[in-house]
Amino acid sequence: MSRLKSLQQSTYSWMYRLAERPKNVQRGIKDTIYQLRTGEIEAKDIGRNGVKTLGAIILVGITLFPVYWIFLSSISGQGGSIYAAGGIQFIPADPTWDAYRWVFGNANIPSYEIAVTLFGYEIALNTPGFSPNINCSELGGCSQFPLYFWNSLTVSIPAVILAMCVIVPGAYALSRREFIFKNKVLYTYLLFTQIGGGLSVATLIALYAIFVQFGLTNDKLALAAYYAAVAVPLNTWILKTYMDTIPATYEEAAFVDGAPMWRIVWEIILPMTKPGLAATFIFTFLVGWKEFVVAQVLLSNENYTLPVGLFSLVGQYQIPWQQFSAFALVFALPVTIIYLAMRKYMQEGLSLSGID
Repeated sequence: MSRLKSLQQSTYSWMYRLAERPKNVQRGIKDTIYQLRTGEIEAKDIGRNGVKTLGAIILVGITLFPVYWIFLSSISGQGGSIYAAGGIQFIPADPTWDAYRWVFGNANIPSYEIAVTLFGYEIALNTPGFSPNINCSELGGCSQFPLYFWNSLTVSIPAVILAMCVIVPGAYALSRREFIFKNKVLYTYLLFTQIGGGLSVATLIALYAIFVQFGLTNDKLALAAYYAAVAVPLNTWILKTYMDTIPATYEEAAFVDGAPMWRIVWEIILPMTKPGLAATFIFTFLVGWKEFVVAQVLLSNENYTLPVGLFSLVGQYQIPWQQFSAFALVFALPVTIIYLAMRKYMQEGLSLSGID
């Protein structure tokens, strides 16, 4: 309950900072003009900062331009193309949201009411439901996005749970305990984080043979177990490196006070490793969310995950770019939301674990 309240408070804080940003910008402009008039700063300093800001804006624009391009393709009424007889159109002449209606054609999200306390006032919020109720025949049939989304969740979430059950105790043992062959285990973990390339095809063939032998093809839980195994080496190394930065005196003090080992880990180590846990959580989730090759080989149509479902849109002779782009953007949206919500922990966790 306390964690939910902390998340609520951080959300309110973010909303408050967002609402105050225009006022802060205006105040900053006034302060700059005042300092320029009083001679505290020179015009060349303002010009230098302006050039840096402009360069940063241009760099961000170049970085985000592919996303904008895909978005234009998804709303373009010219069959998903932003090309026209007169050249490239950066603003479509006849935009349409049919591609997104096609993506969510079979979705049905009920509405519900929640009560929150904001600045001392209790506010009831009614979240809007979502039920397109469209005629799929008008769009050439609706997508299977809701089904693929559910399949991805039922693969990624069990993969995260299974992986974290191994990553957390493994990282703690490698960081805090001494045992035989500890260095060899560490080197083995490091080796598995670097394996790829030429072994990928051989590993895929062997994996397929094992799954067929045990009758696990088209089994989402078995696929989740594979994703968890893939995520364990790198994320254990990341979390172990982060735990190394935590002073051992905290554990020693708790041990002297008579706290059992499980309580030391649960109440001291894990709360202090939130940034590292956030990084490992996202990396582990991404393994199951975006992996394509193994899912395509092992799963049948009714169990396709989102990457395989996106690939299934590719036809033999043509690609429906409008639907393809809308599908891809909605596919990437949950990961973007998770990263934005946990970016503070992510940055700290990666910087302290030695990954930039």
